[in-house]
Amino acid sequence: MEPMKPMEPMKPMEPMKPMKGMEPFWPKDLGDPSTSGSQNGMKYAFFPDKHRLLIERDGQVSTYDSGDHRIGGVSQSDGSTKSLTFSSQNGHVDLGSLKKLD
Repeated sequence: MEPMKPMEPMKPMEPMKPMKGMEPFWPKDLGDPSTSGSQNGMKYAFFPDKHRLLIERDGQVSTYDSGDHRIGGVSQSDGSTKSLTFSSQNGHVDLGSLKKLD
């Protein structure tokens, strides 16, 4: 009977690879949004220097002129209308009150 051979030392584990981030849905020429988010399949991004609010629903991106509003957050109705209301320095802003550009 042969004697037992010594065990090989453990090899170090490979470091975890970083998770790939979500690709932006907005054009690069708008730069980085001051705020963005997603909820229930809808995404939004606000670009204060360009006065633009972009909304993506079901893969379609719509652009709105935000006027003098500085969008800081969003609330969403989960009803059949799926309405969006944003908060700004002027209070609540209904998406329907903004001018749609496309």
